[in-house]
Amino acid sequence: MHEMGIVYHVADEVERVAAENGIHHVRRVTLQIGQVTGVLFDYMADLWTWVADKSDVLRGSVLGYEEIHAVTRCEDCGQLYDTVPQGRQCPYCGSWRTFLVQGNEYIIKEIETDDDDFSEEDEKDAPLPSEQASGSRQPAEKGYREWRK
Repeated sequence: MHEMGIVYHVADEVERVAAENGIHHVRRVTLQIGQVTGVLFDYMADLWTWVADKSDVLRGSVLGYEEIHAVTRCEDCGQLYDTVPQGRQCPYCGSWRTFLVQGNEYIIKEIETDDDDFSEEDEKDAPLPSEQASGSRQPAEKGYREWRK
């Protein structure tokens, strides 16, 4: 049941980003979930509702997702191929020396807010959290410019 751990981690991260950027309420969180993660999204969505109801920032928010297609590369012939229909063995040369390129990850893609006081103009002019602390224009580890993509 790793879905519960993922949901708690995502909720904590979204709350942190919201706090850093003065966001009072999140409407929707969109994840990108790899095709071969083994995550059951319907279960995650139910858990999200339960976890979000315990947070003023997340209460009533929706968890959505996009699937990241699983792709494997063969080390012998260099070809990329669809992981799910082919499995681990390369369909081009028959080699078992392959590795997963993508499809086993999850990423917070987008956080949508309904705060009226946060606009596109605010996004252009507002400093990143690291700029507030240091006065420099070094990118923050996480910040609204990342989660607004």
